[in-house]
Amino acid sequence: MKKILSVALAVVMLFAVVALAGCTKDTPNGDTPAAALKFGLGVVANYGKTTNADGETNGAGEVNTTAVAVLLDGDKIVAIDLDTAQIKPSWTSEGKVVAVEDLRTKYDKGTDYNMAKFGKKHDGSEGQPLEWNAQADEFMKAATGKTLAEVKALMADDGYAQGDLATAGCTIHVTDFVAALEKAVANAVDSTATADCKLNVALVAANSHSSKDATADADGVAQIDTTVVAAVVDAAGKVVVAKTDCTQGKVSFDAKGAATLAEDAKIVTKLEQGDDYNMAKFGKKHDGSEGQPLEWYAQAAEFDKALVGKTAAEFAAFAGEDSYATGDLATAGCTMSVGDMIKAATAAATVA
Repeated sequence: MKKILSVALAVVMLFAVVALAGCTKDTPNGDTPAAALKFGLGVVANYGKTTNADGETNGAGEVNTTAVAVLLDGDKIVAIDLDTAQIKPSWTSEGKVVAVEDLRTKYDKGTDYNMAKFGKKHDGSEGQPLEWNAQADEFMKAATGKTLAEVKALMADDGYAQGDLATAGCTIHVTDFVAALEKAVANAVDSTATADCKLNVALVAANSHSSKDATADADGVAQIDTTVVAAVVDAAGKVVVAKTDCTQGKVSFDAKGAATLAEDAKIVTKLEQGDDYNMAKFGKKHDGSEGQPLEWYAQAAEFDKALVGKTAAEFAAFAGEDSYATGDLATAGCTMSVGDMIKAATAAATVA
């Protein structure tokens, strides 16, 4: 679990989407509370390189999900947290899906990501580059206190870090960092927090049950689902505000192991799909009761509301043994499987 960045300013306004349990303390002598911060989450996902299976080596794809969470004072970034899940699904030359064993994020891999040993710095200068997690730390340090425009100026035309950011040791490609940050700023809404609150984003990747082997008549699909939860936690470990999203990367291949993913294939998050995700029309609620279930984004909003005012230790009670929402959460309209959402929320709300 990556380090959690402290929030620098107090907050007094309510988050527009999620009912809040405020961090704000009483202000003695009628003092004016600190200016409100905004909270935002941005998620960018895309496909990387694909290779064909050849009988000796499995075919493989790459599903990348980058998430950035921010707290803003006006247009200034007060706190930022980010991570990337780079998951590489694979399949055999007979078109059989192979489950991914290492589903850790880049940050969680730490030195196991093993990027630093490969060559010089991007600018060609001597010296082994920093590992990915250390370079991500430098990006977050550089972004704190800046506006989005100022952060974008730290990225060169080729997408690599430049200027003071590169000098500090972040010399990697930061295009997805900046793109996710841009979304987080655009999505930001009012929230509450005090100086002892913490901001964190967590990603949980999983082999999807929707993955399927190829047949003579249909391509196979190696699907990776990555659930993202960003949360602000107060000094007591209670969630002040949270936001959940999810990506589904679907890498296709034929019965001979050749990759068939289209070159222009894109990944749109479930929140961004909105009604187009089109989950609600498929059957009854999970408990079998009458009535069309809510769309995914509406169910996720109920999950976010349920997190507020609770600690990570309390999240397990949101689901039954089958991982589907239960109790008050189900009554509120979230009746889908929330197992990975609970895992991501628990990670986001756990203060190291």
